[in-house]
Amino acid sequence: MTHPERKLAKRFDMPGRSAAFTDIVYSGTDGSWDKIRKDQAARLPEPPQYQVYFGELHGHTNLSDGGPSIDDYFTGLRDRAELDFGALSDHDHGGVGKPELWDAGKWELTKQKVREYYEPGKFSTILAYERDSYPFYNNLVVYYRTDDGEMLRGVRDGEITREELHRWLAREDLVLVPHDTNILSSGADFLAMDMDDMVPIIQVFGRGSSCTEYMGDPLASMLGDDCEGGHWQDALKRGARMGCIACSDDHGGNGGLMTGAFPYGCPGITGVWAESNTREAIFDALKARRCYGYMGGQNGRAGRVTVDFRIDGHYMGEEITVTGDPAVYYNIQADVPVETVTVVKNCRDYIILRKKSEQLFYDYRQEQEADCYYLRVKLADGRQAWTSPIWVSRA
Repeated sequence: MTHPERKLAKRFDMPGRSAAFTDIVYSGTDGSWDKIRKDQAARLPEPPQYQVYFGELHGHTNLSDGGPSIDDYFTGLRDRAELDFGALSDHDHGGVGKPELWDAGKWELTKQKVREYYEPGKFSTILAYERDSYPFYNNLVVYYRTDDGEMLRGVRDGEITREELHRWLAREDLVLVPHDTNILSSGADFLAMDMDDMVPIIQVFGRGSSCTEYMGDPLASMLGDDCEGGHWQDALKRGARMGCIACSDDHGGNGGLMTGAFPYGCPGITGVWAESNTREAIFDALKARRCYGYMGGQNGRAGRVTVDFRIDGHYMGEEITVTGDPAVYYNIQADVPVETVTVVKNCRDYIILRKKSEQLFYDYRQEQEADCYYLRVKLADGRQAWTSPIWVSRA
């Protein structure tokens, strides 16, 4: 892109208006669409250096308030939903009227089963549990890098202090992810918190409970409450570096599987770009925010929606500094056709592309010290996907 006045006329551009493209179009009989396609293809990034894996990161068993046994839970994710990884996240209170998760050998059994079902390269299990954490995050899932973590007991069970929150957020072996943050009964308020209180990842979609992207989202209104301050965009607008995942919050042994009509029956599935299908690599991808969430449930399986979103070759979750005009790229492979892809820049819909599963464009205009980009994908059957952002500063 070399026209000296292009940035006077445009904020964004596509390689279809490069000088090479123009020369091919205006070359008489020497021009051809084959040459144009080759010129465009040469500008696309290299294939991803990571592999994409799909998993369910939030579910419950009869150790707390769910129905299935741990064995049924993990075998369901592995064999029925055909997922690559899974986390069990029973409540720390153990279910109302039942022993807490730290009593009666429940946590030791959880760790034992996480070890038992771990098959590196085939099915990775992540140690986790859900911790009531009033007043900052009522529903907070704790994920461990190893299979032998201790539960986070604080000043008072069911609550959390700011000092405890900051101490646990700083740990390299933990990832803390809240859910239902926009719901009155269990929400969070990103407009009230300090920036140091922000978590690295939010659950943007949960089956039958919430969609937390932004206030007034039609999908959120179909699922439940919607309270100002509890949305992903509320945190992003304040400058939080927060990625996203999607989870089913399953209680019935149907994690990763469609259980009814759209949208209530759609499971929440998390995709990660990781070096391998191992516990450590999956955790490290989450810690790096190299993850995204989508509504699964196609043909009785979890459905596979691959979203490759990069800027100048950098992956979702990264904070980068560029010297030129950032090249924004996506490639989506889904089990149904892509309906729209919305490029969200600084929490507003910036570009909406229809029925395009792959696209590259250049963005000329810097708007903030670090511009925040993510994708919202809508599929032909109504399901959606959301990527973790990429934050772009310019030298």
